[in-house]
Amino acid sequence: MTQDFAKDKPIYLQLVERICGEVLRGELKPGDKLPSVREYAIESGVNVNTVQRVYKELEMLEMTETRRGQGTFITTNEERIKHLREEMKEQVATQFITAIQSLGFSTEEMLEVLKKKG
Repeated sequence: MTQDFAKDKPIYLQLVERICGEVLRGELKPGDKLPSVREYAIESGVNVNTVQRVYKELEMLEMTETRRGQGTFITTNEERIKHLREEMKEQVATQFITAIQSLGFSTEEMLEVLKKKG
């Protein structure tokens, strides 16, 4: 199944974020095996080299570990997953605040909206 990607961000980063999101939502559990590079490339509709870069990036983030001859697995380090959750929360909040400020909204205005929606 080919997926839609935003044009303003590299595809490999979008896939990294997608997999990290699946881990944070509990769709992927610690120790789960990821599809092979080829399988994920077909599933995502991207080049094999892109998926290799995704898996390399995930390993550098310590979200996955590659076991020779077995494949790539989600980390079992719960502390790393908690840390990633905090990092992503900060990143999303910063992007949100930057976007609302660039549109001229005050923090107080947005807090009112968030309280109504939350």
